[in-house]
Amino acid sequence: MSDQVVVAMSGIAKRFGGVRALRGVDLVLRAGEVHALLGENGAGKSTLINILSGVVTDHDGQISVGGEPVRFAGPAAAQAAGIATIHQELDLVPALSVAENLVLGREPRTRLRTLDRRAMTRTARDWLGPLGAQIDPRRPVGSLRVGEQQLVEIAKALSLDARVLIMDEPTAALADAEVRRLMSTIRALRERGVAVVYISHRLEEIEQIADRATVLRNGEVAGTLRPTRADRQRIITLMVGRPAEALFSEGSTGPARPAGDPVLEIDDLTVRPRGTRPGRCEPAGVSLSVRAGEIVGLAGLMGAGRTELLETLYGAGPPGRRSGQVRLAGRPYAPRGPRAALRAGVGFVPEDRRRSALVLEHPVGRSIVLAALSRLTTAGFVRGGRERDAVRQQVAALAIRTSSAAAPVGSLSGGNQQKVVFARHLLTHPRLLLLDEPTRGVDVGAKAEIYRLLRRLADDGMGILLASSELPELTGVCDRIVVLRRGRAVAELPADGCTGEDILTAAMGGTSAGGDDR
Repeated sequence: MSDQVVVAMSGIAKRFGGVRALRGVDLVLRAGEVHALLGENGAGKSTLINILSGVVTDHDGQISVGGEPVRFAGPAAAQAAGIATIHQELDLVPALSVAENLVLGREPRTRLRTLDRRAMTRTARDWLGPLGAQIDPRRPVGSLRVGEQQLVEIAKALSLDARVLIMDEPTAALADAEVRRLMSTIRALRERGVAVVYISHRLEEIEQIADRATVLRNGEVAGTLRPTRADRQRIITLMVGRPAEALFSEGSTGPARPAGDPVLEIDDLTVRPRGTRPGRCEPAGVSLSVRAGEIVGLAGLMGAGRTELLETLYGAGPPGRRSGQVRLAGRPYAPRGPRAALRAGVGFVPEDRRRSALVLEHPVGRSIVLAALSRLTTAGFVRGGRERDAVRQQVAALAIRTSSAAAPVGSLSGGNQQKVVFARHLLTHPRLLLLDEPTRGVDVGAKAEIYRLLRRLADDGMGILLASSELPELTGVCDRIVVLRRGRAVAELPADGCTGEDILTAAMGGTSAGGDDR
């Protein structure tokens, strides 16, 4: 690593509506340096990188490249300045060959203005060779493994004379051998003087490859340090850095009663979907249980497989082969779809309520009764009186603030929209409730109300499986916490006395007291 500064970002700040994503962030990148960017989900990493790569152009603060002030008008301007980004979702055309992808938009031509395929192949070999990539340039990109596709992306970036290479979760979908190969490639890039921004949740990789690490927390720089294994706990503390809020005690209605019989039992569940599904991490040998009256948390880093597990349990996952055992109230359970899951007594509140749970133009009342219409019909007709009574009961029980049951659900606040989704499933009287980020996008007051509701439901004997990326939420609401990594349950922690550091250590591949790090 040299002392030559390639990029300097100073006082970077950005708002999205009323949400401040970044405030006064400084970041310096040097030639031949691997600079890790760390932080919890929502810490501001993606926003900062989108500003540096020209995706977000409206921001405060200054950026200089090679000592010259710049203001990128878009991704093309950043690329022209030597800044290339390799996203988790690779930006390649699967149907085109490796060579065609590498020269896309700047194809060599013959004297007759036709494509010069021989020149394309030679150029591709010239750029792939230094990376040690033994890939036939004539192969379609879609036929390559993910690790090979990443090498093509890196070669493409270098062919554009990139001085800065941003890598966003580059090993999320790689096997161990491909990870080792990528690390070797990054070291070669460092020797060539390329500055690499490396975004990852895996501390063992950060310790192995990074020269420096900047930790973001709540949109600010929490600290910059040289990452070593001795500093692992310090890094985790910088990432978490905040006490659980008082709202968790507000969400409690008193001591929880002892858990009852198992509602959900999962033993070595593995899902092998048909076809490739980039970005998904299906269950891979998951074992866990949820008892009546118990709230079990699902923790894990982005891409750990939390959402995929919940979707599988709700019958909303992709078709494919399943192995292992799932039992609901002691009976085998394998729903063919959400309707079957609802009939079996399973409700699901998804992560993105606007896309996956609500039609914003529909009235509040109809949105609430949608999943329970069969209970409100006679001879195929919805009984208006029953529907109105059911809506009134749910609006009162969950304190949904709406002008009327006829108001569009899109006119409600985020917290009240979320309570509408809860009301819909509670009307079906589930024995198991699956929750994916249940308080995302709601204010503190609505969070406290949702936490109070969850404890009441558990006290009434319902089993709840709650996936969340908010560590204080997991430790403050749940009875037990199961940590997932790469689709597998790797640790189980008692919420009482568990800290955010314990959860992150298990999720990142370290050891944790009381955990089973298989």
